[in-house]
Amino acid sequence: MAISFDEFLALRKNLPVVDVRSEGEYQSGHIQNAINIPLLNNQERVLVGTDYKQKGQLEAIKTGFRLVGPRLLDIITEAERVTSSKEVLVHCWRGGMRSNNFCQFVGMAGIKTHSLKGGYKTYRQKALESFAQPLNLILLTGCTGSGKSEILRGLKASGQQVIDLETLASHKGSAFGGLFMNPQPTTEQFQNNLFEEILQLDPQQPIWVEDESIAIGHIFLPRDFWLQMNNSSLVQVLVDKDVRVKRLVEEYGKADKDEFLAIMSKIVKRLGGQHFNTAKQKLLEDDMQAVMQVLLTYYDKAYLHSIEKRKDKMKKIVKWDGEEIGDAVRAITT
Repeated sequence: MAISFDEFLALRKNLPVVDVRSEGEYQSGHIQNAINIPLLNNQERVLVGTDYKQKGQLEAIKTGFRLVGPRLLDIITEAERVTSSKEVLVHCWRGGMRSNNFCQFVGMAGIKTHSLKGGYKTYRQKALESFAQPLNLILLTGCTGSGKSEILRGLKASGQQVIDLETLASHKGSAFGGLFMNPQPTTEQFQNNLFEEILQLDPQQPIWVEDESIAIGHIFLPRDFWLQMNNSSLVQVLVDKDVRVKRLVEEYGKADKDEFLAIMSKIVKRLGGQHFNTAKQKLLEDDMQAVMQVLLTYYDKAYLHSIEKRKDKMKKIVKWDGEEIGDAVRAITT
């Protein structure tokens, strides 16, 4: 039975979601927590597509059945494994032949299915539309090392609405932001995960977000969402440079020297040759405190320039000693 997107959202609270697209399509981007049971794998999908272009729809259908046939038992067995209630939600790319065939196959084994009308394409459309939805965003800004991510976690723990973009992106934003982090998702998957966060929030109430550029590592924020961020109020956290240096040394001091130097080499032009050579020498001498002092010369200039351009949107400036997160949260929210 085909169901609407709203019905899909309601039912998925209690039922597993099965994505029957190929593993390649799934890896590029999928619905959060969906389970991939490909009706056609990557290679099979290419063969069916080739037959469709060269021989027509009927021959493509025949090729699909020929390829799926030997794996039909495995497909049904996997569908049984993921549902204890004998009931699942199903989708393919457009809610067409793949999901319909999957539903028929597992239906013969007594599994009840609900197919998302319009498939994953509908989900993506809803996600992209959500980024243009008016949100009451407040940007937490401040120079590198100010502890913005920690403060966001503190805000969330205190009951505030928070979107942690850097956690979703698995990257801390700067050139060094990928250190000690898991591999980043695709931009499409990041956007899907961001959409899921937005679904949980009240758009009328304040939503705290860290001030970011449109790119976080190799992923990109949805343009509509980023434009909203640019027009949102700012709350700036001021932390003394010495404190920020100390925090950055604690965060990155154990990084592999060669990896750290390789990353630093990518921003030579931004640092300037003299600053880079000084930072490189201090790195080789194991003087991470001096390295961070040099790097902040560049990063502080960039951050402060960005903040200055939006000073008319500044809602509050809070000075913090970098110690107790609770102190920062109280100062920001009172």
